[in-house]
This record gives sequence, C-alpha cells and structure tokens, in this order.
Amino acid sequence: MDAPIRLPSLFLSHGSPMLAVEDSPAGRFLDRLGGQLPWPKAIVVISAHFMTDRPMAGGHLQPHTVHDFGGFPEPLYQLRYPAPGSPDLAATVVQRLVDAGLPARVRENHGLDHGVWVPLRRMYPDADIPVVPLSVMPHGTAAQHYAVGQSLAALRDEGVLVIGSGGFVHNLGELDWQHRDGPFESWAQDFSDWMHVKLAAHDWPALLDWQQRAPHAHRAHPTVEHLMPLFVALGAAGESPGVRTLHRSHEFGTLALDAFAFD
Repeated sequence: MDAPIRLPSLFLSHGSPMLAVEDSPAGRFLDRLGGQLPWPKAIVVISAHFMTDRPMAGGHLQPHTVHDFGGFPEPLYQLRYPAPGSPDLAATVVQRLVDAGLPARVRENHGLDHGVWVPLRRMYPDADIPVVPLSVMPHGTAAQHYAVGQSLAALRDEGVLVIGSGGFVHNLGELDWQHRDGPFESWAQDFSDWMHVKLAAHDWPALLDWQQRAPHAHRAHPTVEHLMPLFVALGAAGESPGVRTLHRSHEFGTLALDAFAFD
C-alpha cells in the first residue's frame, strides 16, 4: 500500500453560520478546496467554538451536529453533518498532547459545532470522512496553541488533515449586519495586512506576540478564541513551513474570512 501523502495544515475562517448555505466568495472557495487537496483519511478540526481550560478532543463515534447560534433562518437549524467520529484518533491526539506535557483528555460525547461543520459541509459535502473536534483554550496564549499544533505535526504524514477553524478578524460588536458586501473598515484592514506581512516573513516571534504588536489587536479580537486555531495550524506544519494565502475576503465591514495553508 502506498504511504499517505503529507497534507498541509489549514487555517479557515468560518464566518457567519450562513456560510453553510449562502453563495459568497468564501463559500465558493470552500466548495473548491476539498477537491484541491489530497484526500484525507481523517480530519482534526480545532474550533473556536469548542472552548475548554485545557485541550480536549471529541471522542464520539457518531458525533451530533450542534447548532450553537441564534437568530438565523430556521432552515439553518435543520442542517445536519453526519460525519463519523474516530475515538481511536481522538485517543491518539490526546496521547500526543500528553506526551508533549499538555494536560489533554478525551470528551466522549462531544458533537460538531458550527466551527467544524460549516466549512466541512462546503469542502466535503458527503460527510464520509471521520472528524475529531479539538478545543481551544480561551485564556491560553498563542504560544500555548502553537505548542498544541507542534504535538500534532506528525499526523500530517499519516493522512490526517489538521484544520484550524476560526476568524481572521472577528469582532461581532462591530459587524454591519445591514451591508454584507460593504467596504472593509480601515482598522480591520490594518490588522489583516500586518498579519499577512508577518506570516509571509515567517516572523513567528511577532505573530506569537500579536496582542502587543499588531495594530488594533484588541479591536480585531476582543476575545482571542477565533485567532487561536491559526496558531495550532501553524504549529502543526512543522519547523519551517511554507505559508500560502488561499483566500481573502470580508463581510459585514469587519469580518475577515482569510484562509491559509501551511506546508
């Protein structure tokens, strides 16, 4: 049997839950993305909406679809993403985290929140690839999340796709819900541009200190959970990864939907 092809790790911005069904630049990008990658045997998704005080991996054999949002059209709540889970992979993930000195554990009955199923529904609509969700730590640092990713890097050689699902700029209080296609606010553009420059330059020290160095850092991310998946994906790519910008777009004036591959 041929050895699995090494997969990149990805950071994807999952945007509004409407990304699951609406026609948009980000949605069309995700529709194409799955077919552009080597086919994974399983997927680990680090989701901004799975928040714990220490790393946890969902170990359910058949995880349920979680509709962890409110105020959206009723058909959105009828959607299901019935991908199988993988308790064995969840146990492997946790063991590698523990071996790296991280106090991880399995959460047996955890479902798939919209940070997981919204992008996967566009990328892999048949829901036939096993999925393991992995948590972020909302009080953790970028360096701690980078270390989580480092402990998972070898999974990429085993046919496992590691995806960080969050948001590149994410401030719900400043969204202009009346104008989905409105212009990008200047402060959000400044933050986004700084992040792109540092990623392209492989300036990991600056990125890991983004809260102190990036312009408008607190305004771009009043809470950090939507950016932390980027650092897990970056750590999972190994010591000196290439950085590819896969997609850039925005919605509602401030919501950046950028996506990256690290390999």
